[in-house]
Amino acid sequence: MSFAIADTPLDPAALAAALRHVQAGACATFEGWVRDHNDGHAVQSLEYEAYAALAEREGDRVLAEARAKFDLLTVAAVHRTGHLQIGDLAVWVGVTAAHRGAAFDACRYIIDELKARLPIWKKEHYAEGDTVWINCATRGDHADGPAPA
Repeated sequence: MSFAIADTPLDPAALAAALRHVQAGACATFEGWVRDHNDGHAVQSLEYEAYAALAEREGDRVLAEARAKFDLLTVAAVHRTGHLQIGDLAVWVGVTAAHRGAAFDACRYIIDELKARLPIWKKEHYAEGDTVWINCATRGDHADGPAPA
């Protein structure tokens, strides 16, 4: 399985069903949802932009690392792009392993690495009318928005 960027809503049940493996004793998933606040601001919605080709290549690397490090049977992850509303599913990670410890550890490893390494940018829309790009400086991008693709 691989990492994907999607511009349409994610179906966590279908994603989890695709992970099934006869040797799996454990499945762990992570769902990242759009919340209504951040850093003291009321958030109305988010926009995600990505350099899709690079994000998918690096995402595949993260999944391969996790598969080897945690002895996973199956692994998948998907990140949304576009304009998302409060409660929307923004990112999904799922793994299967023979044992629960490996599944839990791998799931956390994957989401942490994806957030740290992928060229995906988040723009928050606040109730006050302001918008701010979040975490762009940590990726070497422009403070007023993502770097051109």
